[in-house]
Amino acid sequence: MTTLAADSWAIRQRTIFASRRRFCRDVLFVRLAPLFWKLTVTGLENIPPEGPTILMINHMAAIDPVVVIGTARPRFVVPMSKIENFQNPIVGVLVRTWGAYPVDRGKVDREALNIAMQLMAAGEMTLIAPEGTRHKALQRPKDGLAYIATRTDAMIVPTAIFDTEGWTRDLFIPWRRTPIKVSYGPAFRLRTGGRTRIPRDEMSRMTDEMMYQLARLLPERNRGDYADLTKMTTEYLDFVR
Repeated sequence: MTTLAADSWAIRQRTIFASRRRFCRDVLFVRLAPLFWKLTVTGLENIPPEGPTILMINHMAAIDPVVVIGTARPRFVVPMSKIENFQNPIVGVLVRTWGAYPVDRGKVDREALNIAMQLMAAGEMTLIAPEGTRHKALQRPKDGLAYIATRTDAMIVPTAIFDTEGWTRDLFIPWRRTPIKVSYGPAFRLRTGGRTRIPRDEMSRMTDEMMYQLARLLPERNRGDYADLTKMTTEYLDFVR
């Protein structure tokens, strides 16, 4: 398991951003979000109250991470966000205010991986979309999330979000609120037998098992490469009780 000094980035940002996150969540999600979105959230009891946690989300619309950040109560999410968001004059202000950390999706971003592992060692909760980019239905991702989880013994919460695709269109329809659904599934750890270095073929099977846990929370139309739930196995999953 990764260990870090007390003055790591993850520890420092907790103090700096806690009050900002509380303010943003109260303003954006308690007061403003209900004006535009009709949220249905299930499974909040599956979010561990403490300890290193990764919310593993599917990604169909730009607002998906924002909705999850606002609904994953009572804990705060420290999200990974594509580097392009930090360069956007409007979105960049929001991600910096919240205290997100950048990831360059065009390469294996070792700095982003290191920050994610620091967060896990500090007992924080982060958010990762394993597919990297937006898709209407699940596609086979890279093994980055499994790599982080096996190195840090983090708990993983499959987090399905759907019906977000039409939110921009709904903004121009009077009194129309986009009905968005978020479902948090049972948390699990990856079963590694105490190893931190996992062979590539095993890592690939771990990733597929995680993705099936996400697929089972989604409507069939959004399951994509993981539509056949009869192929779902749990050989490498150790569910948190």
